[in-house]
Amino acid sequence: MRARVRVSLIGVLLAALVLAGCGQEEPAAGEAGEERAAAGEESGELVIYSGRNEELVGPILERFEEESGIETQVRYGDTAELAATILEEGENSPADVFFAQDAGALGAVSEEGLFRELPGSILDRVEERFRDPEGEWVGISGRARVVAYNTERLSEEDLPDSILEFTDPEWEGRIGWAPTNGSFQAFVTALRVVEGDDVAREWLEGIVANNPRVYENNTAILEGVAAGEVDVGFVNHYYLFRALEEQGQDYPARNYYLKNGDPGALINVAGAGILNTSDSPEEAQRLLEFLLSEEAQRYFADETYEYPLAAGVEAQDELVPLEEIESPDIDLGSLEDLEGTLQLLQETGAL
Repeated sequence: MRARVRVSLIGVLLAALVLAGCGQEEPAAGEAGEERAAAGEESGELVIYSGRNEELVGPILERFEEESGIETQVRYGDTAELAATILEEGENSPADVFFAQDAGALGAVSEEGLFRELPGSILDRVEERFRDPEGEWVGISGRARVVAYNTERLSEEDLPDSILEFTDPEWEGRIGWAPTNGSFQAFVTALRVVEGDDVAREWLEGIVANNPRVYENNTAILEGVAAGEVDVGFVNHYYLFRALEEQGQDYPARNYYLKNGDPGALINVAGAGILNTSDSPEEAQRLLEFLLSEEAQRYFADETYEYPLAAGVEAQDELVPLEEIESPDIDLGSLEDLEGTLQLLQETGAL
């Protein structure tokens, strides 16, 4: 039964990626990444499959290599594609660690029994809500779903309390989204969990009917909002703060946090797990310990404007504190049905 489920998931993932042009936020490194992973397998180096962009996490992975003396080989790609690759490779995967963009992809791999259980010394560094309830993956940094809006056209008072209200015809032609993005897909999975598949389908059909502008990724959405191409966009919180750092406070976009436990205010994680086929589990564990260390958590807070989840590190002052975000009460381990979400996105015409 599990083998049939695995084949089905691989097929759906790859089909969706072909339809979408592989438009995840974190672009693949292509053949060079595959060659590096193969080289790592041969030499005994720690092989990391990273669904996180090299520009974002490359510097902190280099610090780990320098400080630990452990050589690493990183294969960069979009999170869904790498999850499908791990499922397809199975026991032959050269990967030691899967560093994913969202909890949904981690859950899909965990569901197939491909992670090893992590020790309490790693899991206990992070709040329960930011780790796998079965102890097979752990959140490294947090990211909030928000609605970015153009400040020259809208104020917060013009925006609804719920993501569901953006299906209203008044938003026709005014929305930007990236259905191929892993974080967006995790949000849709959360919507399915919180409100049910019927509501999720109705919402997707309603947004599609409103003729949203499709972007390749969150960065492009935010730029489109600021340029006035659209009035609002569905993104993660941290893209705005990078833009403000680069372009100043006059940048004509801001984040809006949805209310009352709305699925559109999901707090997701970028996280990591150790493959049960790893030839270097001790070195892989040291990597996870490093990513949860004060040094790495400060990096995520200061350089990427994400929410640190461990070591007592505080988020940037500009960010709304995690405890003040009215996020849905959801077990991130319940976001593993990436297959069902991709099918729904295809059936509704979002992909």
